[in-house]
Parts: sequence; C-alpha cells; structure tokens
Amino acid sequence: MVIAAAAPVAAQKAAVPAHMTVVVHSDLHTGKLVQSVVVQSREVAARIHEPIKEPVSDVAVAANATLVEMIDQVAGAYGVEGPLVHSVIRAESNYNVQAVSNKGALGMMQLIPATARRFGVRNPFDPKQNVEGGVRYLRFLLDYYKNDYPKAIAAYNAGEGAVDRYQGIPPYSETRNYVYQVAKNLRAARLAEEARGKAARNAASPGAGENVSQAKVEAADQETSYNPIRASLAGDGRVYYRTQ
Repeated sequence: MVIAAAAPVAAQKAAVPAHMTVVVHSDLHTGKLVQSVVVQSREVAARIHEPIKEPVSDVAVAANATLVEMIDQVAGAYGVEGPLVHSVIRAESNYNVQAVSNKGALGMMQLIPATARRFGVRNPFDPKQNVEGGVRYLRFLLDYYKNDYPKAIAAYNAGEGAVDRYQGIPPYSETRNYVYQVAKNLRAARLAEEARGKAARNAASPGAGENVSQAKVEAADQETSYNPIRASLAGDGRVYYRTQ
C-alpha cells in the first residue's frame, strides 16, 4: 500500500511551487497517508526581504477604481494600513465580491457568518459592509496583538484562539502559507503605493511653493510609514514573523 501511494505523492510534489514542500505522514486514526504542504523556512525569509523582481502591479488591475477608493476610505476610517487591507483581500478573494469558500467564508474579505455577526455585517455580499467588517476585525486583531502584523494576519486566517494557543503562528500549513502570501502581497502593495505617491509628486506643477509642498509630502510619508515584516528561523525549526 505504501509503495502504491508513493507514486502519486511524488507526482503531486513535483507540481508544488519552489517555496513549498510536501510532507506526508500517517493518520493515527485511519492509518492512511496524508499529505500537506508547508512553506520552506529559508525561502519565506528570503522572499520577505529580497527586492521584488516581478513588476509591481497596481491593485486597480484587480479591482475598479471606485472599489479601491472605497476600500482605502474604510481602511483610513479605522486606522488600518491600506496596503494591508488590499493584501488580505487579494489573498482571500482577489476582489471577488461574490466569493464563497468551501468552509462558508463569504465575500471579498471572506467573513465566516460568526465573524460577520460579530462585527455587525448583515449582508456579507455587500462590498462596503464586507470590507467594513473585515477591516474592523483587522483593527481588533492589531490592537489585541499590539500591532504585531504576523500574529494579526495569522489570526485572521486561523482565529485568535489558535494563535494564543501556540503563542504565535500556528503550525498549520494553510495558515503559514497564508501569512507568506499576505506578506508577499503587502510588500508589493506598499511599493505600488510608494510609486503612486512619487508619480503624483512628479506630476505636481512647479511653482514657488513646490519645495514646501514636497517637504510636506515627504513628512507625511514618514508619518505613515509602516514596519516591515521580518522572518526568523528559531532553533526548533519554526518560522517567527515580527515587525520592527
């Protein structure tokens, strides 16, 4: 039985992206082989820190300008970093307002019914209600974990209970892959936002007050700068994500 199962497992492993690896173990209850995908520790750390080689695309490519503006407004209203909200949305649904997961998560920010009720969302398929519920949840998580992005992102996927139980990112392949993907999206979103800001400054008409305006813009950029996500590999083999 083990020999027969090895071939399809190997074939599936070949199709897994380079930053992931397939782990096969035996289920103690059924005796069957179970495979799961986990992110390779060093690849995660490298991906977070290395310069992005692929072109940075604007989030407007995936969503219309009106939707992007609404998301930014809601994020700003609750004091949550706009790129973080966009990164979560891209990982959750890629801006599909009608998205439904096999676990019953709904809408762009994939709110499960209990979370939707918790944050006052009556219609999860209404884009603004959905985003407000998701952003309010992110705001809660950021406050709860004292602005620790990795823990907040992991909890958005696995819940606060799992993060508290493991005192960090749970050892679930889905959650670790999720944190990796959101971190990747976040870096791209921040660079895209920075590029838009530079383009706007370059497009500004020159004048006597140009230097003053430029100084104000640069000061605003510094005030709204965000801590990067850092990854470190502990002696027990776990990956820990932190902001500095």
